Amino acid sequence: MTEVSIELVPRSLASLDAELGTITGRFPSVRTVNVPDLLRFPLRSWDACAHARQTLPVAIPHLRAMDFAPDQPFALREKLAAAGIDTVLVVTGDPPQDLGHRVYPTGPVALIRRIKREAPELTVYAGFDPYRSGVRDELAYLQAKRDAGADGFLSQPFFDLRLLDVWAELLAGQRVFWGVSPVLSARTRSYWETKNRAFFPRDFAPTLAWSRDFAARALAWARAGGTNLYFMPIRVDLATWLGGIL
Repeated sequence: MTEVSIELVPRSLASLDAELGTITGRFPSVRTVNVPDLLRFPLRSWDACAHARQTLPVAIPHLRAMDFAPDQPFALREKLAAAGIDTVLVVTGDPPQDLGHRVYPTGPVALIRRIKREAPELTVYAGFDPYRSGVRDELAYLQAKRDAGADGFLSQPFFDLRLLDVWAELLAGQRVFWGVSPVLSARTRSYWETKNRAFFPRDFAPTLAWSRDFAARALAWARAGGTNLYFMPIRVDLATWLGGIL
């Protein structure tokens, strides 16, 4: 059965409550959210997920590997357990703008291995980027994450069902949340192509109509394949984008 997650940006508890209200009011079938850890906001991902767990059964915090010292235990275990959080996503993390925020040379593979050793009760997802490098290199990186103990993967957003088909075949049998995000301007498309090296199909148009149609087609694709999907609502009202689709 397809599980759907919605990614929520933790700007504040008030904004989080508003989006959770939209989910429960407009999309009651959605039982899962995932929350990035963005240092420009004071609310860390695990605290936002602890709050979201009061509303939904599953909330997945993103953990920035570079924030965890390589020679110290996994300090979040008790906090996650107290909040009823049993699933996390490990990502590399972007370098902080605040030079006072200390980071470490800890990568996702090392953090996944530590979490599975010290908190084996946690389900650990790892990031997956189909645009990062060549296919063989990304597959090797995903294998290293699996060898470290990753239980599944959460992808960067896709914008083409053909590319989804290719990667779904390559990752057959793996637990994956495939990402979908709206692109509503030429500037946003340029961002994805320049910074993330994303691929867009020839029929792409930076419009709400195209993004709604693709979201619907991606959801049908996921349900047909018995796999999972997450929606990342960037610069769009959640109900406006997904109303009538979920």
